[in-house]
Amino acid sequence: MTTNTKHVFERLRNGLVPKKSLETFAVGIEKNRNELHRQLRLIEDGEGACKFLRGGYGCGKTFMSRLIQLDALDQGFATSFVVVSDNDFHLHKFDDLYRKVMQELSTPYCEKAALNDILDRWIGGVEEALMDSGAEPEDADFNEKVMARMRENLHSATGGKVPQDMIRVIQTIFELKQEGELTEAGALISWLCGSQNIAAGAKRRAQIKGDIGSTQALAYLRGILEIVKAAGYKGLVIVVDEMETILRMRRDVRQKSMNALRQILDAQDQFPGLLWVFTGTPEFFDIRKGVAGLAPLHDRIKYHQSNGFASVKQPQLALEPFTAERLREVALKLRDLFPADNPDVVARKVSPDLIQALVDKVTEGFKGDVGVVPRQFLRSFVNILDLVDENPEAYNPAEAMELNLDEQTEEERKLLAGEPMVEEEPEDAQGYELVEF
Repeated sequence: MTTNTKHVFERLRNGLVPKKSLETFAVGIEKNRNELHRQLRLIEDGEGACKFLRGGYGCGKTFMSRLIQLDALDQGFATSFVVVSDNDFHLHKFDDLYRKVMQELSTPYCEKAALNDILDRWIGGVEEALMDSGAEPEDADFNEKVMARMRENLHSATGGKVPQDMIRVIQTIFELKQEGELTEAGALISWLCGSQNIAAGAKRRAQIKGDIGSTQALAYLRGILEIVKAAGYKGLVIVVDEMETILRMRRDVRQKSMNALRQILDAQDQFPGLLWVFTGTPEFFDIRKGVAGLAPLHDRIKYHQSNGFASVKQPQLALEPFTAERLREVALKLRDLFPADNPDVVARKVSPDLIQALVDKVTEGFKGDVGVVPRQFLRSFVNILDLVDENPEAYNPAEAMELNLDEQTEEERKLLAGEPMVEEEPEDAQGYELVEF
C-alpha cells in the first residue's frame, strides 16, 4: 500500500477531494484536462493566462483544479491552491491574496511554504553564473557580487518594477544565511510571505518599515514569479477555488471583489509565466450579484454556446455534471485501487453488478440527478469497501445496500428541491460600477 493510496481513501472517507493521485480514478475529463495542459504550455512559452472553471455543485471543480495543480507540479511548475473565505480571505484585499498564495506555494520538491527552497535554488543559480564568469567564492567581494547580480536580475526581469523593499529583504536574507543567522533569515522570509507578525529587529536589519500592503502585493507577486522562473521552474499556477463564496458577502465586498478580478484579468500580460485558475458556479458568472454585475468583466469572460456546443478554449471551461455511468466507472476504479487486506473477497462481493445496483439506487433516490451526490456516494462507497474488507465472512453488501446520503449540504438540499442557489436582490438590478482601489 503506497502513502498516496492511503491518502486518497482517507480523504474520501471524510468527504474531501484528495490532494494526491487523482489521476488514478479520474473518469471522463480528458477534454478539459487537455485544455488546461494547453494553458500550461502557453505560460511555459511566456504568456500570462487566466482560466475559469465553470460548474454546478458536484461537477468536480475542486477535483479538476486539484488535478491540474498536480499535473503542473509533475511538469515542473510551481503552484499555489487557495480557497476564497468569508472569514480570512477576501479577493479584493490583494495582501490577503498574496499571503494565502505564499502560504500555499508548492514545488515538486516542497509541498507547502516553498519560498525558502525557491530562494535557495535561485541564489545557487546566481552563484553558479558568477563562478562561470570567473568569480571565486573565496573572493572577499563574492557575496557583494551575488547581491548585486540578484538586484540586476530582478530589475531586468520586471522592467524595473520590483519593489525596493523586496530587494533589500532578499539581500538581507542572503547575508543572514551566510552569517548563520537562520532565525532572523526565517523571520524575513515570513515577512516576504506576507506575515504581519515580524519582530522589529529583523525589519531594522533589512531597513524596512511596515508590512506588504494591498497596493504593493501584486508587484511583490510579480517579483516572486520571476524568482520562481529563475530558480528553474517553468512558471507558476495559482488556483483560486470556490469563487461563489463571494456571492454570500456584502454588496460592497462583492463589488470590490469583481473589480479585483477584473484587475487581475487585465494585468495578466504583465505576469508572463503565470496561470490563474478560478472556479465558480454558473450563478457566480451569470447573475448580477457576481460577474454579470460588472459589464467590463462579464464582456471579457462571458460563456458562449453555439447550437449546444461550447469551445473549451474560451475563458470559461464548463465542467459537465456526473452521470450514472461516470459514477459507476469511478467506483470500479476505486474498488480496484482499494488497499484491501482481503482483495479477493472485496472483488467478489463488490462486483460490477453490485456497483451498478448502488448507482441505480442513488439515481432513483435523487430523481436521476446523480450530479449532486458524488461526494456522498463515494464516501459511502468507501465505507462499504471497508466493511467488506474488515468483515470478509459476515458482511454482505448485497443484503445491506446501505448508502448514507442523508447528510446534505445546504447547496445540495437546494439543488434537490429545485430552489435557486442564490437569490438576486433589488440593489443588484443595475449591476456594479467600475471602481479603482
